[in-house]
Amino acid sequence: MVVFKSCHPWLILQTTDTTLGGESAFQTFVIKPLTPLFFFYITSSVHHIHNSIFPFCKKEEKMENGSMKIRGGIQVFQPPQGPVSIRTLGLNTQWRAGAWSGGGHVQKKNYTTWQIKQPMLHGRKNTGAWALHGVPMETPTNVTIKGILGMLMANLDDDDDDEKKKRRVISLGMGDPTAFSCFTTTCVAENAVVDALNSQKFNGYSPTVGLPQTRRAISEYLSIDLPYKLSPDDVYITAGCTQAIEVAISILATPNANILVPRPGFPIYDLCAAFRNVEIRHYDLLPDNGWEVDLDVVDALADENTVAIVVINPGNPCGNVYSYQHLKKIAETAKKHKIVVIADEVYGHLAFGPNPFVPMGVFGSMVPVLTLGSLSKRWIVPGWRLGWFVTTDPNGIFKNAKTVERLKKYFDICGGSATFIQAAVPQILKETNDAFFARTLGILKHTSDLCVKKIEDIPCLTCPTKPQGSMAVMVKLNVSLLKDISDDIDFCFKLAREESVILLPGLTVGLKNWVRITFAAEPSSLEEALERVKNFCHRHSYEPKGSFSLIRD
Repeated sequence: MVVFKSCHPWLILQTTDTTLGGESAFQTFVIKPLTPLFFFYITSSVHHIHNSIFPFCKKEEKMENGSMKIRGGIQVFQPPQGPVSIRTLGLNTQWRAGAWSGGGHVQKKNYTTWQIKQPMLHGRKNTGAWALHGVPMETPTNVTIKGILGMLMANLDDDDDDEKKKRRVISLGMGDPTAFSCFTTTCVAENAVVDALNSQKFNGYSPTVGLPQTRRAISEYLSIDLPYKLSPDDVYITAGCTQAIEVAISILATPNANILVPRPGFPIYDLCAAFRNVEIRHYDLLPDNGWEVDLDVVDALADENTVAIVVINPGNPCGNVYSYQHLKKIAETAKKHKIVVIADEVYGHLAFGPNPFVPMGVFGSMVPVLTLGSLSKRWIVPGWRLGWFVTTDPNGIFKNAKTVERLKKYFDICGGSATFIQAAVPQILKETNDAFFARTLGILKHTSDLCVKKIEDIPCLTCPTKPQGSMAVMVKLNVSLLKDISDDIDFCFKLAREESVILLPGLTVGLKNWVRITFAAEPSSLEEALERVKNFCHRHSYEPKGSFSLIRD
């Protein structure tokens, strides 16, 4: 039995379990966050991390009520108000990570099961939730990209150094290219929106599934790259791709359901699943193999309760673009397990490497595919919030009458995109010329090459795979070369404070001691930002002054 008690700022774990060394004895285990920053890090971090032992965990602390020594050992990486990860050391067990909501078992196949009881706050029972009229309400503690970037900006604002405050902030953390003047949308898109507004025809509500002409235009646009034709009825209009993700998770949410999601990946999937009580299981992407899906891990994770696998292509946060052959293998694996593929293609067609973009819907006849996309990235209009949820399922395996009715009812409660933006879509899709797309790809190719080249001059950063698409790249951080940096969180917070450069900690997207760099930026700004990163790493390096640039030689 494992019992949590909260005694701020210490977290106390007490155990009376005979499996710990074969004895039934009262034991105590204490975790203390080192700083307020790391307290946030504990309470809100991504928790399904293999082989991670965080530095702020303290074992063998003497307490009045008993010995700290626990045979077999336990490490706990989050407080009770949220997901809990428990690892047993010295016992023949595996990781167990489960969402804990104040009590009860969280069962997981092949994992050691612990009974988590309700926490106590200074001797008083505390469920970790507010009770409104007797109904407990809990907020998921999943970390989000916007949340961590907000903290980085706040950390920067707290600096009292006037000289640093004068230096402009360069953010390479958010995937919003509109922050830089070299990325602008086409006049075709702007004129289409103006025309829709001036017509005075689109100031009212649209059908909840979207305007008919918008659904038709998107079905025709997507059908160009498919071996079959989509129907307008296959298309549902959403407020950006994020809402399409929320729809996909909600529609697939059934008791005990689990969904396979890539690591590294996009944390909104985890957050949406937490609100719907859907279990997320992370499969690995292979950095030394073009960030391809580890299909062996997928096979090991999938079971009778698995309902879908998420595939992000072109890749965010890795910048990968999958080949036709690899996508086919993914489809075959999904077919074998009889699960739906959620194809996140928000960066669709933003491919500038050797692999062309291949939509997952090409394999729709093999396995049902839910295609998620938007205007946001390809047309450089993320603020317009025009996305789509599409059933690319020509054989009707997923798209049966019951599912269609469920989708329609769900969209009755969804607030979709603005009507006049929807009305502009047919003109945007029809009239945008290839020169606009080519210009965007040319800039992204140039800035991605520049990013990789600058990273090569920073010894503690390594880019295992050159980006081939999207707008970001994952870079490995070697903290052993830095004298006072503990991990990627520490690195990014200190970098922001000292150099006014914002990078996204890798832990946010599932990889500890990596960072995500968004290269969709003005080339001069990108170059300046990475030069500041180089200077930061130089100052924090173990190497003697003047030898930093020679480490790679």
